[in-house]
Amino acid sequence: MRLIITGGLGFIGSNLIRWILKEQPHVEILNIDAWTYAGNPANLADVADTQRYQWQQISITDEGPLDAAFGEFQPDAVMHLAAESHVDRSIAAGLPFVVTNVVGTQTLLEVSRRHGVSRFLHVSTDEVYGSAVPPMRFTEETPIQPSSPYSASKAGSDMLALAAYA
Repeated sequence: MRLIITGGLGFIGSNLIRWILKEQPHVEILNIDAWTYAGNPANLADVADTQRYQWQQISITDEGPLDAAFGEFQPDAVMHLAAESHVDRSIAAGLPFVVTNVVGTQTLLEVSRRHGVSRFLHVSTDEVYGSAVPPMRFTEETPIQPSSPYSASKAGSDMLALAAYA
């Protein structure tokens, strides 16, 4: 299986990549990451020379390079973890969150569709549901109530992913 993971230089993505390489010997991974403030290539230094792993520095909003990477790699699936993800930063300046999380997700969905990718896992956040006061718990039935540009942009990207594969 050939798997593209976006946002693989971050904490969650790098640990996911390391786990897949260890536990799934038949999987090849292309890590697409723009290498911004949240990512660090050193997170994957221990697997950087693994033949089943490669990294390309590409923004998920940059359709041309994404299209080329998908064409060359020919993925079977995409795990979309890349996002602008700091609430306080989003309150100070929300536009980068909309661009990366909404436009980036739509760009990935379109490129994935063009390249015949049939599995697309979009990773979201509990922040899309707003604040929970204990003992309140969120379920799949809880209404979406974002309370920051970050959570609103993630809610938007969730809806795009649902619409693309509904």
